[in-house]
Amino acid sequence: MKFTLKGLFPLLVFFALCIAFAYGLTKDPRELPSQLIDRPFPQFSLPDLMDETQLLDNSYLQGQVTLVNIFGSWCVACDQEHPMLVKLSRNGEVPILGVDWRDTREDGLRWLARGGNPYTRVIFDAESKLAIDLGVTGAPETFLVDKKGQIRYKHIGPITEKVWQETLKPLIVSMEAEQ
Repeated sequence: MKFTLKGLFPLLVFFALCIAFAYGLTKDPRELPSQLIDRPFPQFSLPDLMDETQLLDNSYLQGQVTLVNIFGSWCVACDQEHPMLVKLSRNGEVPILGVDWRDTREDGLRWLARGGNPYTRVIFDAESKLAIDLGVTGAPETFLVDKKGQIRYKHIGPITEKVWQETLKPLIVSMEAEQ
């Protein structure tokens, strides 16, 4: 039996792919950098979930640090995160702008009525117009927006007490101190 380099080539390619996949599996997808950091929040004009005759736009994000939370009534992780958002809202920690994504108006309203409404306003984004501009891949996703309307941080997944205390709250305090 004669071995040649040509015969080993498929085996070498296979091992190289295995190493590349193994390396990729060590990466936490929540730590992928967003291309939107330090850029203006995308322009939008979408209806308010509570009152479809009212349009919400970027002017809401001016002059205050805002937590923008993407959610949906269909989202299991959003159910897990919701009590934490209600707690933050009750404590007045930060204004929370909700984006009800890929939902029906009725389901979104019912979900908020059942769990409580932590949002100062809720954008209704049934057709993913804003979500696409934000690069949303799933819910929940949360963006911290500074007083000038710039995205400063993106968090993928539910906000927990640990995420709040160790990451989001210190960033908000820092952003609030900026001129």
